Amino acid sequence: MHKTDLEIANNAKKKHIKDVASSLNIPEEALIVYGNDKAKINYNFLDSCKDKKDGKLILVTAISPTPAGEGKTTTSVGLVDGLCHIGKKAMICLREPSLGPCFGMKGGAAGGGYAQVVPMTDINLHFTGDFHAIGAAHNLLSAVVDNHIHWENSLNIDPRRITWRRVVDMNDRSLRDITCGLGGIGNGIPRQSGFDITVASEIMAVFCLASDLEDLQERVGNIVIGYTRKQEPVKVSQLNAQGAITALLRDAFQPNLVQTLENNPAFMHGGPFANIAHGCNSVMATKSALKLADYVVTEAGFGADLGAEKFFDIKCRKAGLSPDAVVLVATTKALKMHGGVKKDDLKDENVQAIKDGCKNLERHIQNITKFGVPVTVGINEYYTDTKEEHEAIIQFCENLGVACKISSHWSNGGKGAADLATHVAELADSNSASFKTLYDDGMPLWEKTEHIAKNIYGASGIIADKKVRNKFKKLEEDGYGNYPVCMAKTQYSFSTDPLLLGAPSGHEVPIREVRLCSGAEFIVVICGEIMTMPGLPRKPASENIGVDKNKNIEGLF
Repeated sequence: MHKTDLEIANNAKKKHIKDVASSLNIPEEALIVYGNDKAKINYNFLDSCKDKKDGKLILVTAISPTPAGEGKTTTSVGLVDGLCHIGKKAMICLREPSLGPCFGMKGGAAGGGYAQVVPMTDINLHFTGDFHAIGAAHNLLSAVVDNHIHWENSLNIDPRRITWRRVVDMNDRSLRDITCGLGGIGNGIPRQSGFDITVASEIMAVFCLASDLEDLQERVGNIVIGYTRKQEPVKVSQLNAQGAITALLRDAFQPNLVQTLENNPAFMHGGPFANIAHGCNSVMATKSALKLADYVVTEAGFGADLGAEKFFDIKCRKAGLSPDAVVLVATTKALKMHGGVKKDDLKDENVQAIKDGCKNLERHIQNITKFGVPVTVGINEYYTDTKEEHEAIIQFCENLGVACKISSHWSNGGKGAADLATHVAELADSNSASFKTLYDDGMPLWEKTEHIAKNIYGASGIIADKKVRNKFKKLEEDGYGNYPVCMAKTQYSFSTDPLLLGAPSGHEVPIREVRLCSGAEFIVVICGEIMTMPGLPRKPASENIGVDKNKNIEGLF
């Protein structure tokens, strides 16, 4: 019987966090410790590293996700352990998990099997309090906005045009649309509003894109919270709230250091979703890691059409990062599902379904090459895989001129990922990357959106009603036309229909809403039925989570 991820994590032989830090030449005095197995790295040390040479940056992304699972985080961890296993100085940069999916359907985000980061339960729950700080900072601004209107409203903010919602780090569909300020004159001005999940917060986006504290405060000040009755944008700096918000975020903004099961260093910091936000860990953590290790592995959320595109077009564009290699993760089960096999039949060998499902893999490979970065395919091995299925994928990739490596990190840790790690290190060291973004800053917003839809999703175009089209024009008139676009779309398909698997083409992408994120410096384009506040499934994962008689948490996955 296989051990659960939680059982494996609970039996981990962890090093003291100061010893993990020493492998990166981080002195003990640079640590802000949280017990023996977690720490933040202080600003003074990070500032002292800024003149060091950067290591190689490796992105791990995946095919379009399915209920069968792909194991992107598991592969990211396995790759780092593999790199360290073959003698490389490597570390990983991951996002922090949100409580929403932990208690919902997706589960945690600390890897799986023998390719995990630990302490698993801490990471998946409260960790070092970063998400609480981000939620508090966001909701402080909400309170400041309503308080300003309650009193003189000297900025003449129109309550009907407030765009700043509240957030909570939980899947709670009942909060999507609310009316606040009820109960009489002492409770503020009644108005319609709503909640987003914390990972969709612009404070989260700013937190993950800011390069330092000064940049963080400036970006917070640039956030637009709504409009006046003359439809003029109102910024946080006009409310003089950027200082207090930055104060709440100061400690959280320092990257968190943890370790893999094989005691290799890992930064986990920030955590925007890729289907409703930009899906990458913090620039602060990534840039710091590049000064500390020769190889830095990071991941971008969900499939490459979302996470990788945003990593390239938003994070790399804004932070000046230039990735050296990409690993595209897939499993035989997921490919068979894209090939039309039902979930209950995935354990059976089906080479033809593999070949059919590889159309999804091919689309992602083709998309990645548009950014000028070399790619390799990593197959996250599963015990029901067959040699024939593996050979079909390897041959398919070979025909495209791309290497495919079978990796058994889930069951064998770093040793099982050694072959993948060797190839990826060679790819990164080849200096063959010639990174470029998909579109230029000067392209109009509507055209940027359509360019992504056509070139990444295989769509025939985008559609929107007049109100949405006018919002695109208004954003350009207000001076935000040079911003990149952050697409909010279902992660399960290249289309906006989550049931349309494989590699659909010729579909239209309906644009439902457009949101300005002037602090993060991107425009969120909400497509189809995607929600910025998810709901819990019929049978949420929370039903299986509890505390046993020994006071240990059980049921997390």
